[in-house]
Amino acid sequence: QVQLVESGGGLVQAGGSLRLSCAASGRIISIGTMDWYRQAPGKQRELVATINPGETPTYATSVKDRATVSRDNAKNAVYLQMNSLKSEDTAVYYCNVYALVGSKWDAYWGKGTQVTVSS
Repeated sequence: QVQLVESGGGLVQAGGSLRLSCAASGRIISIGTMDWYRQAPGKQRELVATINPGETPTYATSVKDRATVSRDNAKNAVYLQMNSLKSEDTAVYYCNVYALVGSKWDAYWGKGTQVTVSS
């Protein structure tokens, strides 16, 4: 019912930047919370950034001051700008969207985009 497609990942040198995008499509009536998560090899998935409509975004301590999350409600899209990338930022990045479809709110996940930071 809802498809999320992430893009923008890739291989980048330490100290570089990336901008991840996630576009939601389907029978979406409204979108609430939009999150970015990441999962490094052998580690649990962790929350990176959250943006709620009309609220100040929040960030994991590990990326604060290096990440900026934004959203375009008209495009049902969320973005994550990551600067000063470190090797420990290497992970698969997933977007998670809380969307209203029909009369039900539910959470939807993208398939992820790989970010690899070389030192």
